[in-house]
Amino acid sequence: MKRMSGSPWVLHYDGSSCNGCDIEVLACLTPLYDAERFGVVSTGDPRQADILLITGAVNSQSMPVVKRLYEQMPDPKAVVAVGICACNGGIFRDCYNIIGGADKAVPVDVYVPGCAARPESILDGILKGAAVLEEKRARMEEKRCARTRRSRMPTRDRSAARRGI
Repeated sequence: MKRMSGSPWVLHYDGSSCNGCDIEVLACLTPLYDAERFGVVSTGDPRQADILLITGAVNSQSMPVVKRLYEQMPDPKAVVAVGICACNGGIFRDCYNIIGGADKAVPVDVYVPGCAARPESILDGILKGAAVLEEKRARMEEKRCARTRRSRMPTRDRSAARRGI
C-alpha cells in the first residue's frame, strides 16, 4: 500500500439498515481487526471527517441528512458505501419507503458489497477510499498550483494563454 499523507478520519452514518453492517463496522475498530493500525480514526464530527462511511439504504427521511453530512465535510472527501443495502438498496429496495443506495443521495467512490459486509472487506474499502482521497488531494493541489502560476503571469501573457498562443 502506498504511504498516505495523513490518517483518514471516518464518519459512520447508518441510513436505514438491519444493523448487521453497523456491527461489522464497529468490529473493525476493535483490537481484533484494529483499523487504527492503518491510521483510521473514527469521528462523530463531519467537519473533521475525510471519509463518509454509509451503511443501509437511503429513504426519504435519511436522504437530507446524508446530503447535509456530505456538504458539511471539507474537500476533498470520499464516500464508502458498505453493504448491499448501501450499494443498491439490497433486500429492502422494493419497499415503499426506500429510494435506493447511497448513490441516490451523494456521489459514492467505493462500494463494499456484502450482507453483512465482512470487517476485512470494510477495512479494504476504507483503505481504497483513502487512496481515492489522496488522488483528489493531488488533483486539488495541481489546480491550485495552476491558478497560482496563471496569476503570476504578466497580463499580456495571460491573454495569449487564453487564445492558445
